[in-house]
Amino acid sequence: MKKLTVSRLVLIFGLGIMLCLEGYSAYRLQQLSKEQHEIKTDYSNVNNITFGLFSVDQWRDKVSGIVHHQVRNFELTPQQKKQLRMEVQQVMLALIDKAEALVNKEKKTLDGKVKKFVIKTFVKTDKIKEKVPGFADQVMVKIDNPANKKKMSKLAMAKFDDLQHSDYVDSAMAVTQAETQKVFKRYKASSTEQLNQILTKRLSSIKAETYTHSFIMMGCIALVLVLWWVMREKKDLHGTLFIMSLLFAFILLVVGLLASMIEVDARIESFDFMLLGEHVVFENQVLFFQSKSIMDVVRVLLKQPAIDSILVGALIFMFSVAFPVMKLASTGIHLLGNKKIAENRFIRFFAFRSGKWSMADVIVIAILMVYIGLNGLLESQLKSLNIKSDLLTVITTNNTALQPGYIIFICFVLFGLILSTILKYITPHDAH
Repeated sequence: MKKLTVSRLVLIFGLGIMLCLEGYSAYRLQQLSKEQHEIKTDYSNVNNITFGLFSVDQWRDKVSGIVHHQVRNFELTPQQKKQLRMEVQQVMLALIDKAEALVNKEKKTLDGKVKKFVIKTFVKTDKIKEKVPGFADQVMVKIDNPANKKKMSKLAMAKFDDLQHSDYVDSAMAVTQAETQKVFKRYKASSTEQLNQILTKRLSSIKAETYTHSFIMMGCIALVLVLWWVMREKKDLHGTLFIMSLLFAFILLVVGLLASMIEVDARIESFDFMLLGEHVVFENQVLFFQSKSIMDVVRVLLKQPAIDSILVGALIFMFSVAFPVMKLASTGIHLLGNKKIAENRFIRFFAFRSGKWSMADVIVIAILMVYIGLNGLLESQLKSLNIKSDLLTVITTNNTALQPGYIIFICFVLFGLILSTILKYITPHDAH
């Protein structure tokens, strides 16, 4: 009897340590899932296509930068100088011809006739025309003078700035500017580029840590199953091992319900085209982002005004949350309780017959099908947006993926099925 008690205490102590380890990993996994959701939400808000590629302010800033650069660094090529010199000569010759035509026009008054005589006597238009190439050269020297170019640049930019600072306001940017500044302050970033680097680095760290804790949880469950195999002949320890197994399963269920299960992330990685000989680039433009757990879906559905949405949310909660919890509790009560309690119809139903009513396994398949469908749809749609040419390059990415919460929920479903099978063999009461 003493040996039996010691064995049970050792078993409880060993499983208790594993349970604490699984509980800690579950807590960290839930916290990391929440943090990842918040970071990716901030990332998608700051880099949303509405405030980038579709923002008037963004376009105005980029075009302004190009115009400033083009005007301040304006240089005429030899071919352009030659063409401009010819046009200046043509304008001068046209003005001389027009003036000569006005002078040669018949005058009716004495004053007009005197002026015409004087001009024709002392002004030789042929000699003036001979000097036109020299005048054109002097004009080109003035135009190409750095000081004059700087003055013209300032004049042109002053007109452009007047147009740029018009009364138009991008309402979408105005609404989100305060929120964006809060995000910058939260992560101690001064620009979108710096913020993206900080968030990307943190997300990479979270992903590695998340999978580490997921593997720890699955490792604990694997060890419990190994213990069942090792102790299959020690019937006196089956009750203790089963109750501890239920606690392991309950932790899996909680994490599976609260942690993110699927993440939909579609974005334009790069949108690059040529404007006035320079590249205009928009990067990391988020088209759509959503990250949901089962409980998130339930909450969203229950908050909808439509009755059918509320009904679906209630059904998912009942069959995917309430039924699994009642099943775990009922199996424990059935095994530990006296015969009267164990034979209770309510307890027996949830312990042995509620499996076909539970939608936990259905949810697993449904989420997998949703992932396959969404992933295929996004891949095909985003692929059609990919463009590569000399003038325009568009690169899209689809980061839709199943999250560790989905893996943990699968572990719960499989572990629950195994425990249901074990209960039929170890129960001291009627299992039928």
